[in-house]
Amino acid sequence: MAKASLAKRRAARKAYQKAAATSKPGEGARFKAVEESARAGGAKNPAAVAAAVGRKKYGKKRFQAMAAAGRKK
Repeated sequence: MAKASLAKRRAARKAYQKAAATSKPGEGARFKAVEESARAGGAKNPAAVAAAVGRKKYGKKRFQAMAAAGRKK
């Protein structure tokens, strides 16, 4: 997958920063924003990138708890 234009990558980064500032962890908005940012960066599997970032930031146990809560919604 090719990288998006610089403007689209910057827009995706700005959307992530807005989501991070306005949403609580566990709502899924941050995950979606990281996923879009990874997609704009040219990731083959942006959901996997977002999951890896989440596990690194929150740890396996807490991230899995948030994922389970998101699936229940």
